Amino acid sequence: MKIHPTLKYCLFLVLFIISFSACEEKKTKVLTKEIAFTNDGRLTVYKQNTEEAIHTFTIETAEGEYETQTGLMYRKSLPQDSGMLFIFDNEQPRSFYMKNTEIELDILYIDANKKIVKIYRKAKPMDPTSLPSGVPVKYVLELGGAVSSSRGIVEGDRVEWDLKE
Repeated sequence: MKIHPTLKYCLFLVLFIISFSACEEKKTKVLTKEIAFTNDGRLTVYKQNTEEAIHTFTIETAEGEYETQTGLMYRKSLPQDSGMLFIFDNEQPRSFYMKNTEIELDILYIDANKKIVKIYRKAKPMDPTSLPSGVPVKYVLELGGAVSSSRGIVEGDRVEWDLKE
């Protein structure tokens, strides 16, 4: 039995389309729910080389790999006078970015002696640009955008914290 060339072409085209549509991945929309702030303790910033407290913040700690990777992403707000503290096992150069972060933040890099060594003020929301510490750090504190300026916090100041049990 001989198949007409046009019919042959049409069958080939149909099989071709079916094979590609079967390989297409189904895209699933991921809905993110805002994560509520958790009060894990208090952090006080002290003027460098003094015992003069500049300000005390309520802090949430990033525990585990998921929380450390997510940080304050997907949050629509941050309570006033609060922030997130990242505590790492070792001191090394680190880099954060603002991808999927909907609010403006100040990012404070802190060395093993709890001294603030680098501050990024008013980091732009949703910006994937790397914000490196430039030097080895063991801790990172994220505050609302412009909070470090309004409280007079500068590089060289130090921090102490007390976490709830």
